[in-house]
This record gives sequence, C-alpha cells and structure tokens, in this order.
Amino acid sequence: MTPRPPRKSRAPEKPPIKLTPEEIAFVRSLVIYEDESLLALNKPSGLSSQGGRGQVNTLDELLWAFAKPGKPRPRLIHRLDRDTSGVILTAKTKPAAGFLGKAMMSRKFAKTYRAIVAPGAPQPDAGVVEAALRREEIGREAYMRICAADHPDAESARTRYKTLKATDTAALLEVDPETGRMHQIRVHLSSLGRPIVGDVRYGGALMVEGQPAPRLMLHALALIFPHPGGGLKRLEAPTPPDMAALLAALKLD
Repeated sequence: MTPRPPRKSRAPEKPPIKLTPEEIAFVRSLVIYEDESLLALNKPSGLSSQGGRGQVNTLDELLWAFAKPGKPRPRLIHRLDRDTSGVILTAKTKPAAGFLGKAMMSRKFAKTYRAIVAPGAPQPDAGVVEAALRREEIGREAYMRICAADHPDAESARTRYKTLKATDTAALLEVDPETGRMHQIRVHLSSLGRPIVGDVRYGGALMVEGQPAPRLMLHALALIFPHPGGGLKRLEAPTPPDMAALLAALKLD
C-alpha cells in the first residue's frame, strides 16, 4: 500500500470576537442576500474589510455575529477598500468558500461599480484603460502607480468604463474592472484626468459645484458570479444615501 502524504496543517481559526449587541444589530442590518451557502452585505464606507487599525472591529471580525455554535463564521471571498461602499460576498461553508475562491481566481466574477468623477466626463466618454500597476509604500501607507508593463513589479490591469450622465463639472461613470488590483479603478480613472470625487490619495476633488464630497464616491453596485449550487447569481447593493444625495445635488441622478 502506498503511504499517504502527510496532511498540510491549516492555520487555526481565530478565537471568536465578542461583539456588543449594537455591533451585532449593525452588521445584521447590512445583509442584502442569504442562502445556505452565501451571505452578501452592503458594506458602508469607512468600514475596513480586514486588517483595520485602531479599536473598531473590521467587517471580517463582525462576521462572528453570524457564526453558529461549533462552526466557523462566514469567510470573506473578496475585499473592498475601506472607503468604498457596496456589495461584498462571504461564504458560509468551506466547500462554498473553495468553490467561490476558485471562480474568482479564474476571473469568473463580473463586478460593476459606480463612480462620481470630476471635472466632467472623460474623453472618450467610454473606453478601456489598460495600464500596468505597481505597489509603492510611503510610510505606513500603500499606493498604486502606473508603470511600464515590463517593470519587475508590474501587475497587469484592465478597466472598462462608460459615462452614464455628465455635466461640465462632474460625471457619473459605470466601471467594470476586468482585473482586481488594489486601487485599480481609482488609479485608472485618475490617469484619464478624471479622479474620483473625494479621493484625496489620487487627486480627487473635495468640493464640486459648492457641494462637499463626504468620502470617496465609489460604490460596488453589483456582482455576477457562479453559484456553488449551479447557475449564475447577480447581487446588487443600493446606492448609499450620501452618494445619492451628491448625485442629486450635481444633477447626475
């Protein structure tokens, strides 16, 4: 009999985070879809997906609110930037996590974002940005920079965009990233001379037509992906009130 290779040891599950009743109610209020395999939430801006600093729990830690006795909490399948709002997907079981993780690695997820940019619409008003990115560390902060495709640290990146509505001073774009690099949408739109409103890191305006930008105006609107149970699933997160209010004020709604 051929001996079996030793099993790889898995990192132990982190001990449960004790959440307050307010935190439990808060994260439960974010749920937009749930079935036996999946849990999807509408993440608000300002909440870190993972690895946040300070005393505030991250979304990953808040997922302990959904843990069943003797079972692990749901697992994040992907991340959103701290200041980006929108739909974020978790798996409730290990088989679902494995299935979705492989689907994402195979680029079988389609993601759609909405972004407010300024000044006005990019030219052309629809197109594809294909520009490699590299990571740069400045102090404790990480930035992404456009670089030559043959740079030793280059990561290929491709973003499709189209203008939904525009004025002379701002525009609402629909954006579909075909790759999933850190800050990809933010850097690619900035490279067009149309940074996202509120994105101080990449040159975004903090005020448009006298209207302040309360935060990064980037929202993960929808996900389309293969469901572990078969077929394709589409999930959508409604536009948050702060972004809807700015769209209305700029006559972009």
